[in-house]
Amino acid sequence: MRNRTLPLVAALVLALTGCARGITSTPGDAPNLEKWVAEVKARPAPPLEPLPVMQQFETFEYAAYSLRDPFSTAFTDSDSGSGPRPDRDRRKQTLEQFPLDSLDMVGTLGRGPGMIALVMAPDKVTYRVRPGNYMGQSDGRVTGVFEDRIELVELVPDGAGGWLERPASVALEDQ
Repeated sequence: MRNRTLPLVAALVLALTGCARGITSTPGDAPNLEKWVAEVKARPAPPLEPLPVMQQFETFEYAAYSLRDPFSTAFTDSDSGSGPRPDRDRRKQTLEQFPLDSLDMVGTLGRGPGMIALVMAPDKVTYRVRPGNYMGQSDGRVTGVFEDRIELVELVPDGAGGWLERPASVALEDQ
């Protein structure tokens, strides 16, 4: 056993001696390093860029206090005038809680004027829709049910206290 360990110990001692020599530096290297560090420290610092000039802004005084507030909602009396307006006393139907673009027409039942549309809502429930029903969040009244679409008229605010009728439709979903 001694014959096996002696070469192993000798190889280990030689390896450690080689590593120790690689770590130590020669005495002549230190002055060169110190000289280089002294040269770098002796260099002058680069000049700093000048600070940017601050611009003076003109002040503006808001002097339109006597004009109408652009953010107020009281343009005109919404009950005055003629034209279409939503029926506030009407009870809301189930499909009016969903945006119109989230409703999908999935089919029809029947033929002719008594045709009923099948509409799937985001809650994954299929509802029956006839002319006269309401759907969408803009008081959309169904005016016609066809094999490939549902036509309706929505009431949208015109921005001046009144209401405008806007045609819309929901097409049959291709599968």
